[in-house]
Amino acid sequence: MSTTTTNVANHNKTLVDQNKVEKNISSRMTKNKVFKGIFLACTLIGLIVLAALLIDTLIKGAGHLTPSFFTNFSSSTPSMAGVKGALVGTLWLMITIIPISIILGVGTAIYLEEYARKNPFTDFVKVCISNLAGVPSVVFGLLGLTLFVRGIGIESLSLGKSILAGALTMSLLILPVIIVASQEAIRAVPNSVREASYGLGANKWQTIYKVVLPAALPGILTGFILALSRALGETAPLILIGIPTILLRLPSGIMDQFQALPIQIYNWAKMPQEEFQNVASAGIIVLLVILLLMNGLAIFFRNKFSKKF
Repeated sequence: MSTTTTNVANHNKTLVDQNKVEKNISSRMTKNKVFKGIFLACTLIGLIVLAALLIDTLIKGAGHLTPSFFTNFSSSTPSMAGVKGALVGTLWLMITIIPISIILGVGTAIYLEEYARKNPFTDFVKVCISNLAGVPSVVFGLLGLTLFVRGIGIESLSLGKSILAGALTMSLLILPVIIVASQEAIRAVPNSVREASYGLGANKWQTIYKVVLPAALPGILTGFILALSRALGETAPLILIGIPTILLRLPSGIMDQFQALPIQIYNWAKMPQEEFQNVASAGIIVLLVILLLMNGLAIFFRNKFSKKF
């Protein structure tokens, strides 16, 4: 017995050289500290730049955040300029985008994950949708200009520079993001939950509607709200479809022309007068507040409706 123990001890000594391990510990600890410092520096650089931009914007724009700034239309005089038209137009745009994008996006995700057959063509479609999420927004602006604003050259199909044309264009922009996020949320629902529903006599649609969608709702809502936030902050597609920078009336329907906050901010920022730069900063603060509120809603819905299986 003692001979066996001695052999095992000698064998372990040959497998693990304690002296060599102790020598390597100091070098490993040094490498760990170096990489930790590099990653911390990268994080601090990003935070410092972000803080500097926010502080500069707040300092320049805070003075213009008066009640008249929210009740006045855009003006050629900085002190008289306001965001009334742009803010109302942005709300109209958001309200129009929501039903279009959520119905098409979630519907497509449900079909691809629950109904479509698993074959090379379906895989090809999924890859194309994923790739569309990385296409520059300018491309969607050109597509929206051709399809919706000009109606592919057919007068009866032309929507002009209306809220509906803008909403359809921005929906094209965010649809790939919504579809991919919804697919991931639906895919995360365990198959055992579906099988339990089928075992109780539910059909395919009842299982999707009563079991899968409620379980996938947090991921779907989070992806949708973040995608909508991106749409509200985009400027290039709206510029390409010709949204006016100055409009002294409010829209009354989805076929009316409108202003949008990103376009208004862009117009102020390119003005030669220095005072307009401060007005642009005030507009940026308003847009940031809207985006932060929407991101907060995404976090709230994710925490409220999340389920564990």
